[in-house]
Amino acid sequence: MATKTSQTDEAEQAATGNYCVESYRKLGEAVGAFFRQPPVYKPSRRYDALAVFSAWNDVVSGAFAHPDKVLRAQADAWSEWGRFWTNIWDTSGEVEPVAAPERGDRRFKGEEWDKNPFYRSVKESHLLIARQMRELIEASTEADPSKRALASLLLEQYLNAVAPTNFVVTNPDVLRRTVDTGGANLVAGFANLLSDITEGRGIIRRRTDDNAFELGKNLAATPGEVIYQNDLMQLIQYAPATKTVRARPLLYVPPLVNKYYMIDLQPRSSLVKWLVDQGQTVFLISWVDPNESHRHCEVDDYVGRGVLEALDKVIECTGESSVDLFGFCMGGTLIAMADAVLAARGEIDKVGTSTLIGALVDFEDMKEWSAFVNEAHVDALEGHIETKGYIDKDELHQLFAMMRANDLIWSSWVSHYLLDKDSPPSDLLFWFEDGSHIPQAFLRSYNRKLLLEDHLRVSGAVELLGEKLDLGKVTAPLMIVGLKDDHVSAWPSVYRGHQYFGGPVEFVLGGSGHNAGVINPPAANKHGYWTNPGLASDAGAWLQNAGKHEGSWWPHWVQWLEKNDKGGQVPARKPGCSKLKPIEPAPGSFVLKPERLQDA
Repeated sequence: MATKTSQTDEAEQAATGNYCVESYRKLGEAVGAFFRQPPVYKPSRRYDALAVFSAWNDVVSGAFAHPDKVLRAQADAWSEWGRFWTNIWDTSGEVEPVAAPERGDRRFKGEEWDKNPFYRSVKESHLLIARQMRELIEASTEADPSKRALASLLLEQYLNAVAPTNFVVTNPDVLRRTVDTGGANLVAGFANLLSDITEGRGIIRRRTDDNAFELGKNLAATPGEVIYQNDLMQLIQYAPATKTVRARPLLYVPPLVNKYYMIDLQPRSSLVKWLVDQGQTVFLISWVDPNESHRHCEVDDYVGRGVLEALDKVIECTGESSVDLFGFCMGGTLIAMADAVLAARGEIDKVGTSTLIGALVDFEDMKEWSAFVNEAHVDALEGHIETKGYIDKDELHQLFAMMRANDLIWSSWVSHYLLDKDSPPSDLLFWFEDGSHIPQAFLRSYNRKLLLEDHLRVSGAVELLGEKLDLGKVTAPLMIVGLKDDHVSAWPSVYRGHQYFGGPVEFVLGGSGHNAGVINPPAANKHGYWTNPGLASDAGAWLQNAGKHEGSWWPHWVQWLEKNDKGGQVPARKPGCSKLKPIEPAPGSFVLKPERLQDA
């Protein structure tokens, strides 16, 4: 036994020694690369610093506008801190914590955060301070929602950054690994940091196996063909998997921020494959990753030469008189505008149904995203992208990551720079990081017509393609899908969209977040969804009377599509037709070779 123990100890010491050597080698290479090609700092004005300072000052000042409330809050704080110090000296382990992590906060999962008195006190003190600071901001009398959202965003970024999980001594997992490796994990982590800085795409990036996924092989692999393209999009039609298919085809409109294949990840979670297997004829738009030559492409172009042109090509290719449209996030908003254009032209019969998933048409309350809906910030952003003609995909990625900083930034900080551990491969995160630029003109017209002025919900206030938009004239059946934990399109804001359309509307609330809530295959039996045929004026009232169902909302949606389609079945359709011959296999060059288009 002693011999085996000794051999085990020697093996562990050897492994630790090898890790130390490898860590310093890694650091040497990273330092060399850093000095050979030091990153170039490019000052930018993506936001208005004065507006940020003004917002913080006004909200904090508003929090102290009522001294009586401040005194009451201070008294409550003293009471809570009294309980905190009392709990510290209680060794029974049965005391009620003064503050606990919110649902979904995975930073304090280890048992030492509850059982070790030091780590328990560190955790609870941070959570208690955070709660009291949030309450102070929430109590402000400042009425401007953009200022309040910006102040809350600044506070959250600060609280996330100073969390005890982000530091060696106050994170038990990091401290243990540092002791076990003699600090080699911190050496290797610093090398990771230098490498990420040298790469020039921003720090705190997810580090994983870059070879785990290959587009067209195990991602975006559902068989199909590009059957049409212009300078903005490729139109893909998927090969059938059944002998007959539903007569009316489906057309998917993705957002511009990422590639289309969020709905065609690995086969087991692919919405495209599942729809094809259900006997649906699926078409989708694959947007170009724009370069400087697209700087003048605005919302009119993406609706006209994007959604409407694709719709006409689907009708031409299938011979059907109408198409079921579905879109996610910004793609759903583009569908709403396209529907309104068709309604104004008397052509709404081209649309069988529309499904808007996590999409907004009412931008009055965008929750934390209201922080960026500000005239000064919009002006600053327009100036920032003037030279390139587009906003860079990495900047967009950083912005979305900031809104979920604990999950997408600080968890990577701990894993990659403190623990020196790579993330497990994730198809959804692979897609998330495979972003797209957005043209200058589109961003300007979208920000001003929709976000800043919130005109889409106002009849006739937005003019597009020569038509005044009125959502009330859109009479095609509509399903709106909200997502319960959505951090981008808060579901109550998505829900409010139902009141502006003129046709029958059904609202479904899916479980989980903005992306994961969409990719919810029935076989996984996860998340659940809520339905309620009665559309109350208030989202909370709707949910209170809604019934919860287990599993995925996908089958419920397909049943709704079939209920609103009397066209029956037709023989399966191969991709293409006499006028639209296959150009190249899916996923197409707009996804596989965006660098070719960037250099064009």
